[in-house]
Amino acid sequence: MKVLVTGATGQVGYDVAKELKARNIDVIGIGSKDCDITSFKDVKKTLEQIEPDVVIHCAGYTSVDRAEEDKENCYTVNSIGTENIAKVCKIHNITLLFTSTDYVFDGTGIEPWKVDDERKPVSVYGMSKYEGELAVQKYLKKYYIVRISWVYGINGRNFVKAVLDKADISSEISVVADQIGTPTYTVDIAKAIVDIVQSEKYGIYHVANEGYCSWYDFACYLFDKLNRQIKVIPVSSEKYVAKAKRPLNSRLDKNDLEKNGIERLPSWENALDRFLVEYLE
Repeated sequence: MKVLVTGATGQVGYDVAKELKARNIDVIGIGSKDCDITSFKDVKKTLEQIEPDVVIHCAGYTSVDRAEEDKENCYTVNSIGTENIAKVCKIHNITLLFTSTDYVFDGTGIEPWKVDDERKPVSVYGMSKYEGELAVQKYLKKYYIVRISWVYGINGRNFVKAVLDKADISSEISVVADQIGTPTYTVDIAKAIVDIVQSEKYGIYHVANEGYCSWYDFACYLFDKLNRQIKVIPVSSEKYVAKAKRPLNSRLDKNDLEKNGIERLPSWENALDRFLVEYLE
């Protein structure tokens, strides 16, 4: 099996490519400099040169707040870019795995979102990923859509690095306490994604570490683990100024992993412990 990973220099793609290599799977990782996914011609040329059996599509526009003012670029990358890849995969009978997000849901209620629940995004970023999902489902039968949430890893910017940076310049930080979900480590996401593409059990999956917490809970656990005397102040989403609306409920139902023989991920606490060992070594 030959696998092409888009966005291989990004947070998720980096660890996916690393996991494939660790399993001795033939992998080629590309970034935006190697292929402009917003160009159908460029995508077609790249896939025809590489001739992969599977494309794991991790490339994307991920700046949730900036997307509210940069709509055209966000849609071009996440919607049109994904459609281009799906079209070429259809032409050449290539299996596609598309990494999506909990932001395709509106974040209401308290129940974990099931894979087939109605998608009603409340942000530009969420809508662009929703349109990406629709494109994959329109053109392909052999596809996986993997929704991930609250992602952090060694490569790229994320919540953990941001709050640690803030703590370096202030003894107090304010963190949202009414958004509930699961922080998820890219290393664990990568293992699940590779398990999924090897299963050949197509469909939609929710991939996240086990357990739920708020961003506030997550920050408190982080500083306790590091024995840092930082005062974490809980605030509501209304008081925390952000351009894009975030889902209050980002809980994901992961039962489809077990149904298809895919191992569930460790707890979010275990994941953060392992990340900190990697990050601080």
